[in-house]
Amino acid sequence: MIVYDKLWVTMKEKNVTQYKLINKYGISPAQITRLKRNENVSTHTLDILCTILGCELSAIVEYRKD
Repeated sequence: MIVYDKLWVTMKEKNVTQYKLINKYGISPAQITRLKRNENVSTHTLDILCTILGCELSAIVEYRKD
């Protein structure tokens, strides 16, 4: 299972809020909800998040065995 728990930690460290993602960077609220629920998101979305946060994928995504 892919989980995005690290995303929220990285966002806090980089001082990027959900509000900023939506209003400054154009990430849709639906995508934020999908990330919160650990649902599927596109690699494009992950790429954008890495660019915004200036981090590697491993700083926002983690794989856990079910």
